[in-house]
Parts: sequence; structure tokens; C-alpha cells
Amino acid sequence: MEDRYGHQISYLRLSITDRCNERCRYCLPQETQEWLPREGVLTYEEIIRITRIGASLGVKKLRVTGGEPLVRRGVTGLIRSLHAIPGINDIGLSTNGTLLASPDPDGPPDATMAQQLAHAGVRTINVSLDTLAPAAYALATGRDFLPKVLAGLDAAQSAGIASIKLNCVLMRGTNEDCLPELVDFAHQRHLLLRFIELMPVSRTEVLRDDTFLSTMEARRRLEARFGPLTPRPDFRTNGPASYYEIPGRRQLIGLIGAMTNLHFCESCNKLRLTCDGKLRPCLGSHLEFDLLTVLRAGATDAEIADFFRHVVERKPKEHDFRDGYIPQRHMTAIGG
Repeated sequence: MEDRYGHQISYLRLSITDRCNERCRYCLPQETQEWLPREGVLTYEEIIRITRIGASLGVKKLRVTGGEPLVRRGVTGLIRSLHAIPGINDIGLSTNGTLLASPDPDGPPDATMAQQLAHAGVRTINVSLDTLAPAAYALATGRDFLPKVLAGLDAAQSAGIASIKLNCVLMRGTNEDCLPELVDFAHQRHLLLRFIELMPVSRTEVLRDDTFLSTMEARRRLEARFGPLTPRPDFRTNGPASYYEIPGRRQLIGLIGAMTNLHFCESCNKLRLTCDGKLRPCLGSHLEFDLLTVLRAGATDAEIADFFRHVVERKPKEHDFRDGYIPQRHMTAIGG
């Protein structure tokens, strides 16, 4: 599949639940939520069928997200089934990390969730970690779960996950003084760390001067501590991060500037499938197309393939976050 701008669409992000065990201010800012009813969420069988059809059209990489994907029962069985689909060669998971060290409810009692995910075919795990300061972590997430995250990282590394990345969302007034500590932590653990600008996905207030922290300012703060960062345009991952090398050590960090990088969308190859069956061509656009209704009305595989092509044809050139974007759904409903 190719969009109007020459992007080869090969990456599908699959949200499997809107539920989460944390309440991050930029993602799920209300303590009490009205979760989607079970019948309004894609079944695993439906997700597998959609993915199989997407793979026949050129989708190669998947990322399983939520909400928090590990709160949904049977996730490791789903991943095993996704891993078996011809054409799928890379499965990643985005998680807050709090359940990685816990036992899989559907697996052996002596195996961690991280071990079960590795056995199921997960190759990469992205873990949200905005700070190492317990009080700041609790403030940012609404939960005092930092020890669980650190235990989860230990479990993921012990399980032999090929690639573990840390994602830190930049928040003025919360973690701007914690950035060097996170860099040192990632260096000690041999983890790839990315700093991500706030986006107005769930709330517009995140772009206020007292909350928004740009990647440019983050870079200046890091250079004040470590010295000049060396750009590494030769290093790429599947996402939009720009990578830099910390002087004096063989450590790379990534900066993801959706708001300040005017070239942010130039290499986008993604589609998003929400847990309630909406196919979205762009995170930063209100465009979404109701695949769930089409699917449950008895659509054939060929009709679903045409649905994919229809959505790709409408993929915008760039996101709308800089143009007065007004959120309509929380990030947990869209997929992290």
C-alpha cells in the first residue's frame, strides 16, 4: 500500500484495550473512566483476521498497544497468533512496564509476563518511564508504581527481549530536572532512551507554557550536563526519532519532536487500529474509519482489503497538532 505522498505503509499499530492501570496526565487525565463495553471492542479473532488481510497488502511490522495491553487477558496467545501470520516479521509491544514482572494469568505460574511475551514472538518492548523520582512518577501517572516498572525492566532484560526502549514524555514542571538521571540510567542498563514532546491528543492544556517542554530545550539541558551531542542521522529505528550520541560514551538517545520538528511526518509508514475497530491513518488527525461495523456486517476479505486501501488513500500529508487541534478521544481509546 502506498499513500498519495509516496509512503509505503508497512506498520500497523494495534490497540487491544482502552483500559489502563495508570492515569497519566497526558493520556488518561481523569481518575474515573467510562470504559468501552466488551461488545464494543474487537475480539482477538477479529484482530487476527484484520492483521492477516493487512499483511497481504504489505504490513510487516506490528506494535500491540493499549491503554495498557497487558491488562487484557490472553494477550500472549494473541501475539503467538499474530506472529504466525505470513508476512509479519516484527512484533513490538508498548507498555507502562508495571506488569512485565508479574506472572501471565494464562501461563505457567513461575514464568513472568516478559518471558511469555518473548516466547510468543515479541521482539521489541517500549516502556514508558518519565522519571526515576518516585514523587514525580506518582504525580505524572497517578500511581506509585515506579518499583513495578523497574522490576518489569529487569524481567524484560532477563527474558532476552531483543530491543527494549525507554520512552520519556517531556513535561515542564514535572521531569525537566530528571533528564540527565534518565540518560545515566539508560546507559547503565544498555537501553535506548527517547525523549518525546507532549502532543494535544487527550488535552489541549499540555501545550501551555507551564507544561510544554520542547526537545530543543531538552537537548540544551542534556548538553549542559554531558557536553555537545553529536547528531547520528545514520542511525534509524522504525519511528520518527532523531538520534544523538552522548559524548565520551557509546550511548545514543532519541528526540521525538512532533510539535517542533516540521519534517516529523515525512517518513510516516503507519496505520492505527483502535480497540473499538476504527482504522486511523494518522494519530494527529480526527480522520478515522469504522472497520468494526463493516467487519461485523459480513464483509469479505476482499472488501476489507479495499477498506484498507480507502483509508491509505486518505492519509494526510502531516498531522494537525499545530493547527488548533481539539482532542475528541483520550489517547487510551486511540492506542499508545
